[in-house]
Amino acid sequence: MEVHGYCDERFAPVREAFEKNFSQHGDIGACFAATLEGEFVIDLWAGHQDEARQRPWLEDTIINVYSSTKTMTFLCALMLADRGQLDLEAPVADYWPEFAAAGKENVLVKHFLSHSAGLPGFSRPMTSEELYDWDLCCADLASQESWWEPGTQSGYHAITQGYLIGEVVRRVTGQSMGQYFKAEVADKVGADFHIGVDPANFGRIADLVADPEPQPLLEMDPESIPGRVFAGLDISPEVSGSAGWRQAEIPAANGHGNARSIVRAQTAMANGGTAFGVELMSKQGCARALEVQTEGADLVLGIHLKYAMGYGLPTAEIAVGPSSNLLFWGGAGGSTVMVDTDSHLCFSYVMNQMDNIIIGGPRGQGLADAMYASMA
Repeated sequence: MEVHGYCDERFAPVREAFEKNFSQHGDIGACFAATLEGEFVIDLWAGHQDEARQRPWLEDTIINVYSSTKTMTFLCALMLADRGQLDLEAPVADYWPEFAAAGKENVLVKHFLSHSAGLPGFSRPMTSEELYDWDLCCADLASQESWWEPGTQSGYHAITQGYLIGEVVRRVTGQSMGQYFKAEVADKVGADFHIGVDPANFGRIADLVADPEPQPLLEMDPESIPGRVFAGLDISPEVSGSAGWRQAEIPAANGHGNARSIVRAQTAMANGGTAFGVELMSKQGCARALEVQTEGADLVLGIHLKYAMGYGLPTAEIAVGPSSNLLFWGGAGGSTVMVDTDSHLCFSYVMNQMDNIIIGGPRGQGLADAMYASMA
């Protein structure tokens, strides 16, 4: 199989791990990119955009990266905080008065970032089409009571986090999350990443491919927190491949890009706020991303997680890499984003063959391991 792009010889083991994902771990089409000290050292792509292997994965191929999109919302919130436009310690209701309903006047903006606001789901199952209706989703979230005491523990806000952070961004800037991200991040650093895709770009979107051996669905109590979060939620390739999904803004789940564009957007976080000649925020603003917010068993995912300002931090269960100041997240199916503020390293893996892991996965971790082995 032919691998395209560039890989600094120092990182030859990463290229080998990338190839191994195709030969041993089922990849169909994928890309991987990395910057070190703000400069690209790897930019690889290979394989095909479709399960039939008829359309080659190209340099400008993009794809839905699911929750890797969340890292863009974190970046935007941190930028607004750094610019004095948003106080992460303030009550959400200061910016979004309607949100104070049902006893939520003490929910803070930072609770949205740490999945601890107690609003991991809607008041009822939403159809995919309803998720495309921004005002409907925000009104539903604003009217609810928190499901637990805000700030005390996390419960993964799988879909709702994007609406929550996005509505605060809209109230502060007058722009939707997709518009703000495009103007203040993507256009400035040259990141081909979209929250809400123009139909003109549909022709270069790769097909997501469902796991060939899907896990049996968990028998979740419909009244439990996970049961309520995932009730009716359909993120199958059929739904995410629709025009409605692509054009909507679902900032927790429907960003479209590739490894290169994710890295272009996130590199500033690994380098004190500056990347590619553009200062997105100050060093102090970047440091806020590392502030620990919650740690413990996540009420939705059921695993031990440590959340900083949006991003995850390494734990004994999810080691990720050797740095303690490493920010990460990933998307359902396997996409991965890592920002190492100690090594000034940023890298991402994006693919179309999904697996059954909700955050990241072994293919991305194998590439991470190879990255760090190359730097040892």
